[in-house]
Amino acid sequence: MSWQTVIHLKPEFFERFETTLAEFGELTARAFRYASGVCALRITNRVGQMIVLPYKGQQIWRLELHGRELAMRSMFDEPTESAEYLRTYGAFMVHCGFTAMGVPTEQDKHPLHGELPNASYQTAQLLIGEDERGPYMGVSGSWQYTVAFNTNYVARPSTKLYAGSARVPIAITIRNLKRSPMEYMYMAHANFRPVDNGRLVYTARCTPEHVRVRRSIPGHLQPPPGYREFLEELAQHPERHNVLKPGLAFDPEVVFFIDYLTDEAGWAHTMQVHPDGSADFISHRPAELDHGVRWIARNPDQDALGMVLPATAEPEGYHAEKMKGNVKVLPAGAEFHCQIEVGVLLPDEAQQMEEKINRIVGA
Repeated sequence: MSWQTVIHLKPEFFERFETTLAEFGELTARAFRYASGVCALRITNRVGQMIVLPYKGQQIWRLELHGRELAMRSMFDEPTESAEYLRTYGAFMVHCGFTAMGVPTEQDKHPLHGELPNASYQTAQLLIGEDERGPYMGVSGSWQYTVAFNTNYVARPSTKLYAGSARVPIAITIRNLKRSPMEYMYMAHANFRPVDNGRLVYTARCTPEHVRVRRSIPGHLQPPPGYREFLEELAQHPERHNVLKPGLAFDPEVVFFIDYLTDEAGWAHTMQVHPDGSADFISHRPAELDHGVRWIARNPDQDALGMVLPATAEPEGYHAEKMKGNVKVLPAGAEFHCQIEVGVLLPDEAQQMEEKINRIVGA
């Protein structure tokens, strides 16, 4: 039998010193504010914790499971109040879109990755419940984005941490409130922390046709000498990036577009297998998010592995994706929904997943 209790949060619940809001078995929810003033909710179970920013994009700022931090290493120790994407960048998971997504070109007017990443949510909730997977605590909320004569939608994400589990389901539902259709783009921007000699294992055939390197360079990046040659090498031999060897020139970044295969339930899987045999993983459903984008940035200031950023389009900005036919349309009153799952697999679980992935790709 499933049940759920909803606690409606208020900004005044969040003080500089951490306070306990609720306990449910091994699960605990604590509220606090960073020195910057950003509200944060820390939810813990016996294997780890997640920190969600309930009023700031519902970002998962940090995710620690089985003793390791999964979030990228960045220039930010804590989130800032800025709504500008690159002035508060370092979260583990960011919702991107929804009227546009990706890097804007000179033709585009949208901000980098759209309006969702740092949206100021009007409501936020702490979820406490139990379902077929067991007891959980989670975070949800709503943000309505209305621009007269243009856009009107409401976004409702949710993230759950289950008792004793290192698997974290993340979902978002966005409803078009207009009486006319609206175009949309979405990306689940999950930024793992790479490890030297980590192996990338995923449900796609690693050939130049199915793992394609982006050769265009966004205007906000200044690549060093040899960078274009490295891209050309990966374009011809994409398998050379499957082991994250120290010294590979993911500086400032490398992006791949990947054609994913799925298991019998419609899920695609990606792992970073650590040298100790454990793995970080992300699973998504290509029926919902039909573009697999991989983003790797390894330099002295940022160390990030977007093993896959499941999306509805490639991240080249609205006009470029419109030309490709990748901008989708949501009918009047209709909903867009997607879900992913992230977390950590212990060595035996990682081995089972690798065997499953190999069967899917025919290895």
